[in-house]
Amino acid sequence: MLKGTIETTDDFRKYGKEMIDMIADYHDNIANLPVVPDVKPGYIRDLLPSKPPQTPQNYEKIINTFNEAVVPGLTQWHSPRFHAYYPIGNSYPSLLGGILGDAIGCAGFSWKSNPAYTELEVVTMDWFAEMLDLPKVFMHSSEGNGGAIIQTSASESALVSLLAAKSRILTTKDSDSTKLVAYCSEQAHSSIERAEMLAHVPIKKIKTDHKYSMKGDTLEKQIAIDIEAGLTPFFVVATLGTTSLCSFDKVDEIGEVCQKYPNLWLHVDAAYAGSAFICPEYRYLSKGLDNVDSFVVNFNKWMMVNLECSALYLRNSRDFTDSYNVDPLYLKHEHQETAPDFRHWQIPLSRSFRSLKLWMVLMSYGVKGLQQHIRYQIKMAKYFETLLVQDTRFEIFHDVTMGLVCFRLKGANDLNEKLNRRINNSANIHMTPSFVEENFVLRFVIGSRLTDIDDIDFALNKIKSHADELGKDEK
Repeated sequence: MLKGTIETTDDFRKYGKEMIDMIADYHDNIANLPVVPDVKPGYIRDLLPSKPPQTPQNYEKIINTFNEAVVPGLTQWHSPRFHAYYPIGNSYPSLLGGILGDAIGCAGFSWKSNPAYTELEVVTMDWFAEMLDLPKVFMHSSEGNGGAIIQTSASESALVSLLAAKSRILTTKDSDSTKLVAYCSEQAHSSIERAEMLAHVPIKKIKTDHKYSMKGDTLEKQIAIDIEAGLTPFFVVATLGTTSLCSFDKVDEIGEVCQKYPNLWLHVDAAYAGSAFICPEYRYLSKGLDNVDSFVVNFNKWMMVNLECSALYLRNSRDFTDSYNVDPLYLKHEHQETAPDFRHWQIPLSRSFRSLKLWMVLMSYGVKGLQQHIRYQIKMAKYFETLLVQDTRFEIFHDVTMGLVCFRLKGANDLNEKLNRRINNSANIHMTPSFVEENFVLRFVIGSRLTDIDDIDFALNKIKSHADELGKDEK
């Protein structure tokens, strides 16, 4: 029988409780840790033995090594002073849900392999569809073939949607695969371009308007040009909440254009901002979803759910199951016609108990609690904007709609590059920039559920202080 350091139930009880305490202490102290680590590539190799251990190591040694080698290289994404990327969800209910899911530890590739995996995901996805005010067609409980699945990421969701769209048009129309063409906004996430590369189809980036939004008429002009050139448009990506600026494409206009062309699939990437639609006051930004084929929102961003939890809603799941269905005898079961087998909706065969973390968070906070969380983070962004514009050296670059503030020092790009470098080198706060229409822009994201007014004041003072020092150096 296998013997290890943490093998018996008693071992697990003892060390499990110790680890929960360690995690709680880590979260309590996270604001005091450097946001960005001061390490170089390959640092951890110098801290670990050159050979793997041949015998079991005791728990204390394992944790000590973790603290000595791993912790110094951590970027503190959940620090209240982390303002770089869009949030990665984290909460105690989600952590507990993850422990439960890992403890159960099944490969939920079909309904039969573990009914609870599928059943809870179906119900939870329908709950959130109702919370987001999505069209009924996207719900498992609708009369059609709609439904949703939790994918690993918005990137994977874009890829599987594109592949399904490609399969659909090649099956239903006598098309030449070399003539296919897809479209997205010039502000779309880089994962969209990567999906097109993996699927071996070209993508055309549509120019945006003064609000950095892709509009229907601009898209339609490009489609007409491509059809005249003998190409076959088949896939369009609209974004609700772009990464660089949190801008919103005109989904209602784009959807009307897509309806004019048979088999033109419209995918909506609402990875970050989509969660805000649980608040009625932000649903005006999602106008036009009635004409959408697929819609993705990352609950592991703004819903305080740990990775990986990206909800992909489909108008017609048959487009997926027809594309990905490989059904050997050893995977068949007697309920295939009445229950979804999510292996036919994704690239991998196996899948973890993804919905359990999401269900735990929803049960723990309720709809009102999640609404309160999103509204508070948007309030913090507006608070930062209000204070920043009082300093005439700065300008707001784009509308502050969600939890992102884009700004810059008035002046040359190199001045803003230097400011961004100074801020991040200090390791007091962490931000990431963007480059939009020849402008170097600083992005300030409300990234942690722990961020409050004191943290905003701290960040603003640091930004102004670095700007002061930069001004002196420039003179």
